[in-house]
Amino acid sequence: MAGPDAASSSTATEQKHDQNGANGSNGAAPVAAEPAAPPKKKMKRSSRIALIIIGIIALLAALGFGGAYFLYSSKFVTTDNAQVDGDKISINAPMTGTLTSWSINQGSSVKENQAVGRIQVQGSMQSQKIIKAPGNGTVAVNNGVEGSFVTAGKELATAYDFSKIYVTARVDETDVQDVHPGAQVDVSVDAFSSTPVTGVVQEIQGSAAGVFSLFPESNSSGNFQKVTQVIPIKIAFTNTNGLALVPGMNVTVHIHKNP
Repeated sequence: MAGPDAASSSTATEQKHDQNGANGSNGAAPVAAEPAAPPKKKMKRSSRIALIIIGIIALLAALGFGGAYFLYSSKFVTTDNAQVDGDKISINAPMTGTLTSWSINQGSSVKENQAVGRIQVQGSMQSQKIIKAPGNGTVAVNNGVEGSFVTAGKELATAYDFSKIYVTARVDETDVQDVHPGAQVDVSVDAFSSTPVTGVVQEIQGSAAGVFSLFPESNSSGNFQKVTQVIPIKIAFTNTNGLALVPGMNVTVHIHKNP
């Protein structure tokens, strides 16, 4: 006959068995522990010092560039609103009729009072009018076509005296007080940017360029917006370095503030 101790042992064994069975029925797998993150490597002291030195050098370079640009710009009035220009010689039809002859082409040289064509007067088989060049120059634009009908005043050709070309630069009215006749000018021609060209301020026009607009804006609403005007500056070339400059070429000018 079993004693109380044997009964207690049997009961404990059964409870342990039941507990193990319950755990097995849940099907929960034991959770694996996450691997420990590797310790971060500290930057070497020498590397930190090198990065600091590089940052300081970059900052000093930026400050030096900014300072140099400021000093450079403070010595000049600069604008890229500028073109090679010249005194235009317009060859116009003196009357309405048929252009019976036309002797010039683009690139032709003309002299003052040179006959360059004839117009058959409309309604007359006998009367012809000679077309003459009003000045010396080289034809830059040719619109004349022999046999065509033209009206009085039509521009048949445009010529320029290339020995007298200059630059027309438009300077903001807020900067024009720093521009003086006789001031030296550095000119950069867009088409020949690697070749230096120089000039001198010859004339400062007394009116803003907007005044000469063929169709000036009018505002009757009473709402006005202030717009900075530009003043035309005439710059004579002093050295073109042999460049074939023609009117219409775009340039950038740097006008020395001290003449």
